[in-house]
Amino acid sequence: MVLINKNTKVIVQGITGHQGSFHTGEMLKFGTKVVAGIAPGKGGTKFADKVPIVNSVAEAMQFEPDATMISVPAPYVKDAAYEAIDNGLKIVYILTEHVPYQDTMEIVREASLRGITVLGPNGPGITVPFESKIGIMPNHIFKEGDVAIASRSGTLTYEIVYAVTKAGMGESTVIGLGGDRVVGLTFIDVLKMFEKDEKTKRIVLVGEIGGNNEELAADYIKKHIKKKVVAYIAGRSAPPGKRMGHAGAIIERGVGTAESKLKAFAEAGVKVADYPQDIPKLLEE
Repeated sequence: MVLINKNTKVIVQGITGHQGSFHTGEMLKFGTKVVAGIAPGKGGTKFADKVPIVNSVAEAMQFEPDATMISVPAPYVKDAAYEAIDNGLKIVYILTEHVPYQDTMEIVREASLRGITVLGPNGPGITVPFESKIGIMPNHIFKEGDVAIASRSGTLTYEIVYAVTKAGMGESTVIGLGGDRVVGLTFIDVLKMFEKDEKTKRIVLVGEIGGNNEELAADYIKKHIKKKVVAYIAGRSAPPGKRMGHAGAIIERGVGTAESKLKAFAEAGVKVADYPQDIPKLLEE
């Protein structure tokens, strides 16, 4: 198991918001065990006539949740995350975009001190096909299989998942790390999980320009990963100093270029696809 499975009990912080309510509905259709939603002032009501809504995470602990999905406006994310951490939830997934870096750093530090896993911010979620889903990934693109995917991008993740599914392979776990400069889990963290996971036989990393996450991952793969790894790098045509979609996707002072990432992967024996739809071909080689 990587992070979640069919028995994982999930709560949603911000369940009555536009995004929170829509995606909770989709998670329920997928089979996720959503046991409660948090909406201060709306406790005592129900979401979709079945999920109890409570006023606080402390109140939701009666349902014995394992994980939370945070879908609240950026200024309130830190309080929401601390509430989840203080109540001992093991997995905290932050969907929200535009969370101040300082807030994220404090959340990640506090969580790591307590052995809690934070994913995001600004990520699409985590999915284990036919078991559980936290987040906003489309339900219909998945197929059970042995390919684990970790990505810094949202929509590119869906494109690659769909390509893998269409090729008849299927996925073991799909993890969106988040597109911000500062996030909870890194490629190295998930590589460790994928290497140990019995269901996973092949790994796809979807990186992008900016930062050195991919270079560090390549070095780790070279030393520690025995399973097949292939990759895709988004933003290869981006000019320096231009941010491409994500806060984390920017090349500054020669650091974070596509060239340095491609070179690092080549040295680690990781083949990099020119286009997302080429990923299945590389996995089969």
